[in-house]
Amino acid sequence: MGRVLASLVFVLIVGCGGGGDDGSNPLPDPAAGPPAGNPNGTCAIPAEASVEDTSSPTHVVGTGTPASCTGEAYAAAVALGGIITFDCGPDPVTIEVTRTAKVVNDTGPKIVIDGGGKVVLDGKGQRILYMNTCDPAQKFTTSHCQNQDHPQLTIQNLTFVNGDATGQDPDGGGAVFVRGGRVKVVNSRFFGNRCDPTGPDVGGASMRTLSQYQPMGAAEPLPVYVVNSTFGGAPELGNRCSNGGGLSSIGVSHTVINSLFTFNNAIGNGANPAKSGTPGGGSGAAIYNDGNEFTLSLCGTEITDNDAIEGGGAIFFVSNNRTGHLKIDRSVLRRNPSHGFETLPGIFVLAAEPPQITDSTIE
Repeated sequence: MGRVLASLVFVLIVGCGGGGDDGSNPLPDPAAGPPAGNPNGTCAIPAEASVEDTSSPTHVVGTGTPASCTGEAYAAAVALGGIITFDCGPDPVTIEVTRTAKVVNDTGPKIVIDGGGKVVLDGKGQRILYMNTCDPAQKFTTSHCQNQDHPQLTIQNLTFVNGDATGQDPDGGGAVFVRGGRVKVVNSRFFGNRCDPTGPDVGGASMRTLSQYQPMGAAEPLPVYVVNSTFGGAPELGNRCSNGGGLSSIGVSHTVINSLFTFNNAIGNGANPAKSGTPGGGSGAAIYNDGNEFTLSLCGTEITDNDAIEGGGAIFFVSNNRTGHLKIDRSVLRRNPSHGFETLPGIFVLAAEPPQITDSTIE
């Protein structure tokens, strides 16, 4: 086991942040904000987790000017699928989302949305991107929608702000909701996103994932890769939900590499299952994982200054049948108060074994 520093002194810091609460863009300057990823992360990136080639796009949003890059053009391109890029002029641009962009499940199998590091998608208080293989409105493509290998969605070089899934069905996923197929996120940023403020298993202000593909004979689903990406990054840019201001899932594995989670909040109360007389929630301010067979693997990742009303100021990881694995390598977890319960500072875990921690700082 690597270095583990434990601090048992906790300070009540409820800092929920204010970005986007009034429907405004918490990042009004698209060229501003912290960069994507943890600058101190040095972990190798597997080939399957790398950026996708977009040199020959299928569809291009915009015709070279900011005015041509509209919310409607973005949503229409996503519905067509394939490799999607943006041509909005030489400068960073913010696109105001007018309706949730929805992936149509027979437009893949591979779907790539690449903002070139210059595009901010402003949800204006609604969900920004949606993929659901079990939604008949988006077309069934197999007889087993809950376990299929497509669409394979890649989100790269994009910034998502002011997404909100409050009151939506399915719940969670303020910026991005994905059920089925596969999804990976590379070189992207999530600021000021929201989902329902209470509930025992609702979560993922930034991204919620369900039912990721599990090949026949595999012990658990293939992982969601989150690479060189930032969730929060400043007090006014934090993401918040009842659970999982950054990531939330049920029965889904994640491999998080060289990424940054700061100033995210789990603001529900009553935990999961909900305590009597409470609405439930409040766990996993940065990352919330629940289910049975799944693995959360962190490498080169920093999780600091996140806050959970209940358990897991940094991470809530519960494998109900104790078959899951939590792995933390070359990462830093600091100042992530859990105001209700935790196993290690900032972490609540029920798994097959204690967290596998190497060359990491947890305090």
